[in-house]
Amino acid sequence: MNIRNVDKSTWIYLLIAGLLCVVPFFVTGRSMQFLLIQIFVFAIFAMSYDLLLGYTGIISFGHVMFFGIGAYSTAIVLDRFEATLGAVLLSVVIALVIAGVVSLIVGVLTLRLKSHFYAMLTLALAGLFLVAAEKWTPLTGGNDGFTFRLPPFLRDSLTMYFISLAALVLLFFGLRRLTYSPFGRVLMAIRENEKRTASLGFNVVYYKVMASVVSGLVASIAGVLYILSLRFVDTSVFATEVTIDVLLMTIIGGVGTLIGPIIGAGLVEFAHHWLSGLSDVHWIFERWIILYGTIYILVVIFFPLGIVGTIRAKFFNRPVKGITQKQTEEKPESA
Repeated sequence: MNIRNVDKSTWIYLLIAGLLCVVPFFVTGRSMQFLLIQIFVFAIFAMSYDLLLGYTGIISFGHVMFFGIGAYSTAIVLDRFEATLGAVLLSVVIALVIAGVVSLIVGVLTLRLKSHFYAMLTLALAGLFLVAAEKWTPLTGGNDGFTFRLPPFLRDSLTMYFISLAALVLLFFGLRRLTYSPFGRVLMAIRENEKRTASLGFNVVYYKVMASVVSGLVASIAGVLYILSLRFVDTSVFATEVTIDVLLMTIIGGVGTLIGPIIGAGLVEFAHHWLSGLSDVHWIFERWIILYGTIYILVVIFFPLGIVGTIRAKFFNRPVKGITQKQTEEKPESA
């Protein structure tokens, strides 16, 4: 790779990643390091959702099941086997295999039809995984969940910080490369006009299923990192609220941008942490979801392209052809 061909945005992202590498040497509190780890984890999860929603135009209401598959695979393996690096790697492989198979089956069954069938089937399967986790108590611990041991090198929050950051950076550049590739261009063509893309000779179902599989694999990695940082698993990793959270992170940051969901994850996690900490000031901060919903409504009204999409459109003359903009363009025509 010729270094002269590396664009300016790549250097900026690498600079930000370098700055994040030195942050834990100045922010030494465990609570703040844990918050940053959670931001990295949910940023990965939100990027996986953005690949579906922002680049392919597929809506999923049950994306959390891939997150939960990664979480439970890791927790069960580390609970049943000796806590070693080999067990962690085995859990990652199991998580990727299960998430890949499930996403492939769901995609093949539904993506030949309209995208809302995919949304409804993923919602139903996420509910099925939730019920299975609640009822299969000997394996999952039911609603009470269970704790598990970690290899000694993962018990240090600083190590988890760098592992989560490295995963975020690698997956960001990997997904960015994917979206810039001919494969990614076809996904965006499907998002803009599926029938026209099919008329050009592309196998639309194949591309949509592959996008679903890649998205499911990335989401399962987020689940693995999430549960390694908590050392505890329960059925909340299959909760629909998690899918809604990641959907809002993606929309607030900007769909179809990849960097937008990372910013959205940071804003939502910091807002959650900060507003919850103000619960002693006023009772309304105990119900931070009210303020969260208000912020979301304001963003949708005043920044329909999300934060990154709006900045690109206003200051860099680079409109983002995401779902939100597509809908706003279609409304006047339908009227």
